[in-house]
Amino acid sequence: MDHYLGKEMVQSLMVLRFGNRIFGPIWNRDNVACVVLTFKEPFGTEGRGGYFDDFGIIRDVMQNHLLQLLCLVAMEKPASTNPDDVRDEKVKVLKCISPVELQDVVLGQYVGNPEGPPEAQKGYLDDPTVPPGSTTPTFATAVLRVANERWDGERG
Repeated sequence: MDHYLGKEMVQSLMVLRFGNRIFGPIWNRDNVACVVLTFKEPFGTEGRGGYFDDFGIIRDVMQNHLLQLLCLVAMEKPASTNPDDVRDEKVKVLKCISPVELQDVVLGQYVGNPEGPPEAQKGYLDDPTVPPGSTTPTFATAVLRVANERWDGERG
């Protein structure tokens, strides 16, 4: 299990969505313009840059933690809370994601803010465990479109 799914806020998402009748009829493209999932930490790599540099933000955070959240937000109500039923609904969401276009992706690398608080002053390349000249992205944003009946206006 993804350790990010153990966080209290994430665990409450299914209860919020499926335990409140008010959300069922309004949790769709007609009432939700977009969903923004943000993963932000108030510190740098703090000596973990060597590990992070092998994977980058996309493989370390987006392809597991944030896709799990996307699935919880976009999936249909599972038949039960049995892990297999939840997994099946998540897989349905993943199968409905349209291919990501290059113009829908922005990558970057944190350079630090010398005038910011101490934890924000050092950039990624300032971590001694990061190889000099690394171009590994520490920031990424991507637009993903879920092309199913609930979320895609052209299918409904």
